[in-house]
Amino acid sequence: MTFRTSLAASVALGIAFAAPLPALALDDAQKKEFGAFIREYLLENPEILLDVQEALQRKQQEAQQVKAVQAITDNETAIFSSDHDIALGNPDGDVTVVEFFDYNCGYCRRALSDMDAIIASDKNVRFVLKELPILGPDSLAAHKVSAAVRDLAPEKYGDFHRKLLGSDGRATEESAIAVAVELGLKEEDIRKTMADKPHDDAVREAYSLANDLGITGTPSYVIARETVFGAVGADDLEAKIANVRSCGKATC
Repeated sequence: MTFRTSLAASVALGIAFAAPLPALALDDAQKKEFGAFIREYLLENPEILLDVQEALQRKQQEAQQVKAVQAITDNETAIFSSDHDIALGNPDGDVTVVEFFDYNCGYCRRALSDMDAIIASDKNVRFVLKELPILGPDSLAAHKVSAAVRDLAPEKYGDFHRKLLGSDGRATEESAIAVAVELGLKEEDIRKTMADKPHDDAVREAYSLANDLGITGTPSYVIARETVFGAVGADDLEAKIANVRSCGKATC
């Protein structure tokens, strides 16, 4: 059996499982032959690179979730019960879903119907809205208006949230104030509250939590001890809610 033939199976398995080959004492000629063989093998079987990439992504996601679990444990109150946030649905629900969102996030707009579908179909879910204004100055300005609405009329925050996030065009300070005025608040009261209580600490808290949880985009969710990235849809969120009730974890 030649050196080339004896290594074929080892190379195939090593690449497929993204695991290192055992150390071999190779001379220069063998190293050259080995390198040429790997190149030829990959050219003939390029799908293996996809397997390697998928294995790497799984490993990275697992590591990210381990980090997120610890971050959730360390920041439980700030995530699930922050004074800066308002919860929709059942305030005493047995399962809490926390959504990090930005008023100018297109995916968040699409995910708005997911939240409403869950709240409508499940009367025992508590849905916390955590503002994460990461898409520029307009998002931050809209957030400051939103914070003023929470202070002045918390009972109207849900309607404000739906109207602003569900509206066409970019959310700005002006468009956010227009929505609040439409709901019966006075512009002068909003602007005074924004000046008196800018809620910079709320923004800092949200940014810090996002960093600890590995959140780099919106929407992202926290359910039990799991972080869910992206607009995964109502079905996936409902499945995780059911899992929490069944086994105490978002993924059983």
